[in-house]
Amino acid sequence: MNKFLKEFKDRGFFYQCTSEDELSKQLDKEKIKGYIGFDCTAESLHVGSLLQIMCLRLLQKNGHRPIALLGGGTTRIGDPSGKDKTRKILSEDEIEKNIKNIKNILKKFLDNDDPNTKPIFVNNYTWLKDLNYISFLRDIGKHFTINRMLTFDSVKLRLDREQSLSYMEFNYMILQAYDFLELNKKENCVLQIGGSDQWGNIVNGVELIKRYSNNQTFGLTTPLITLATGAKMGKTESGAIWLDEKYLSAYDYWQFWRNVDDRDVIKFLKMFTEIDIKEIETIKDKNINELKILLANKTTEMLHGKEAAKNSEQAAKEAFSGNILGSNLPKVNIQSDKIKEKINIVDLVLLSKLENSKSEIRRLIKGNAIKLNDDVISDEKFEINKNLFKDNYLKLSLGKKRHIKIELN
Repeated sequence: MNKFLKEFKDRGFFYQCTSEDELSKQLDKEKIKGYIGFDCTAESLHVGSLLQIMCLRLLQKNGHRPIALLGGGTTRIGDPSGKDKTRKILSEDEIEKNIKNIKNILKKFLDNDDPNTKPIFVNNYTWLKDLNYISFLRDIGKHFTINRMLTFDSVKLRLDREQSLSYMEFNYMILQAYDFLELNKKENCVLQIGGSDQWGNIVNGVELIKRYSNNQTFGLTTPLITLATGAKMGKTESGAIWLDEKYLSAYDYWQFWRNVDDRDVIKFLKMFTEIDIKEIETIKDKNINELKILLANKTTEMLHGKEAAKNSEQAAKEAFSGNILGSNLPKVNIQSDKIKEKINIVDLVLLSKLENSKSEIRRLIKGNAIKLNDDVISDEKFEINKNLFKDNYLKLSLGKKRHIKIELN
């Protein structure tokens, strides 16, 4: 088996492949270009997209050239896969801002120096915006049958649940297939990778290219990842685990990985770090907390750099050692006029953005889960004045895992 495909399987990335033997031969024969599409519905990707990013890294590591398709065009339509309803349509400015930010995130994970493997970034709006509807129906639409399109999960599940599916969304799979065709023509791209929920869309692209130009291309899908708890990867009780530090600090990102379920640790070391598979096998019986710290350090280092990973580990140690104002804890700046003479504990937590629900904050207080400078706050009417700030700082803790320093400006 080809080296890329073998590691793809060993790390748990593999779910389905079109013509796997032929793809293996093609990868052995030459360096190829493969692409993954990213919707631009938010300013940042979250860890739910991380497996796809790791696939691009693995492709690049094996000497192939990754293409990141930023869906400036298809974001204007909305992918119905896994959705219960039509997603909100964003403005032109919002989409362009999202594209710019997502591109910057992807650059952190990919090597941008080697001209042979340097990632190619494309926006499908460049070829979708000027499509002539009549020509598109005649040249592309004739290769699709409604009968077949109705069998794909992205459509079938919505219809089975008697949930509305607009004609706009129904066209999404044709546009995604057309993207693959355009990349095959423009970049000689022969591989599309995506989540297992994209299988139907990917197969459509492979078949369209075959009918249109008789070129052989391939589709490769990854499993949908859930946590051992059953929760969807990328979502937690406290919100999404964003890849942009503007929305989630390096410390909180580190903490997410440090606190994963014991059952997920080895799987995630394989999927989300580049530690050699053989090395993972030799260390898998080590102390689980040591392995979690290793996972947190490696994942944080990849996104935020070695220093941020090191500081996050140190901050976690300080938070648990009773060091009231650990120098490495993440900081939240609050204007002093917000506090004035005093501020209620519930309002302070809201200002810190550690929680955004007053009822949840009150529940935490009743459970003795909120601390100020490591002292438990048991009264929801407790008021904080500026005298509680030590050297202009106040440590706020929610539970055992969330700690910040509040700095008055």
